[in-house]
Amino acid sequence: MEYGHNKKKIVFYSTDKAHAEMKVRLKYDGLTQSSFFRGLIAGYVDKDEAIVDFIDRLKGDLGAQSNAKRKDSQRLLKTAQGVKNKFGLNEEEVEDIFDIIERENPEI
Repeated sequence: MEYGHNKKKIVFYSTDKAHAEMKVRLKYDGLTQSSFFRGLIAGYVDKDEAIVDFIDRLKGDLGAQSNAKRKDSQRLLKTAQGVKNKFGLNEEEVEDIFDIIERENPEI
């Protein structure tokens, strides 16, 4: 089978209260757990602006990254978006740019 077509199961634990609250919210919004999590994952991987902003706040709340590193990441994302818009680059070309930036700036 080709890469990207194998199904993988993602599992984590939460409390019964959080699970029940999530199920109620999902029912209210007309979403299944699968569609919800697939949508979040797609938005995260595709760097959806709303999800990127949320993840940035989450990293700050959890202390997952320093403020300086988060600001550098934000700056790089904005720069990449500007370059993408300016030159009409596709996603593969944008990923190549991120790889180059990462190689040249390993401390980021």
